Amino acid sequence: MTDILPSAHDESDLTVLTARIAPGAARLDRALADVLPELSRARIQALLEAGAISLNGVVVGAKAKPAPGDYEIILPPAAPVELRPEAIPLTILFEDDDLIVIDKAPGMAVHPAPGCETGTLVHALLHHCAALSTLGDLDRPGIVHRLDKDTSGVMVAAKSDRAHAGLAALFAAHDIERTYVALTRGAPSPEKGRIQTQIGRSSGDRKKMAVLKSGGREAITDYVVQQTFGRPAKASNAPLAARVACTLQTGRTHQIRVHMASKGSPLLGDPVYGSGSPAAPVRAAIAEAGLKRQALHAAILGFVHPVTGEALRFETPPPEDMQRLETLLAAL
Repeated sequence: MTDILPSAHDESDLTVLTARIAPGAARLDRALADVLPELSRARIQALLEAGAISLNGVVVGAKAKPAPGDYEIILPPAAPVELRPEAIPLTILFEDDDLIVIDKAPGMAVHPAPGCETGTLVHALLHHCAALSTLGDLDRPGIVHRLDKDTSGVMVAAKSDRAHAGLAALFAAHDIERTYVALTRGAPSPEKGRIQTQIGRSSGDRKKMAVLKSGGREAITDYVVQQTFGRPAKASNAPLAARVACTLQTGRTHQIRVHMASKGSPLLGDPVYGSGSPAAPVRAAIAEAGLKRQALHAAILGFVHPVTGEALRFETPPPEDMQRLETLLAAL
């Protein structure tokens, strides 16, 4: 169990955060990340290595076992990072002094990563916004959550540190409305339900996530089949494809993709989790529609503005490739 103390404060050019960890925590970096969702585990591990975290006035190292008490985390001034603003068009749904909501295009990575150093949402935001939050990782200014590169849809980014902290707390508490539209091979059964599993790194391929019998982190997806498409030539009640609305109750890496695959209905076009091939008519529809990604769109994002308290909700339709595919599937 962990609790956060509302005692973040600035000392000259340093930011000092205080977090309380109760008995029972297994890993210090994970416990602190749970308490301080605005900091990634990678950032916390770097701070531990740098000697910037102490317990009761004593610096703790990276290999320290968690002990109950009040931890003090010193965030140094933001160091310059080689991020150049890029004039990339953005579809902006909402913007004020604290945050910005955009409809991310498929094919755009959210932040720089090996092999994807330019053309990201971060680069576009740096060009558009006068300032972005500095609470998160230095190469991900303003980023509170993310979508996979080839997943389209609604995202929110933080312009101010107070918005970043507030949004991170909402995501950590799962107090965010997030519904996705997915086009799947076949349809999950039953047509409506909740998938509740543990998700973690696959033991067979560390680049993939998987449903685990033990370990991992709890992942919960509520889903409903909105429409089914086609039937195989042989007598069967199983559809060839479906449109499925997936509402996240947690936000784990690749959660919807892993959960739909675990139900035997992977996302169409998914190069990682779409094991097996869809029926020939579906393959033809995918080719004609020009879909070259997983058919997944973040359609709805709703939350309470962390600064103004205003209830915000945004909904966008899938991009042209998914809409075209759905039209072709409907004709099967």
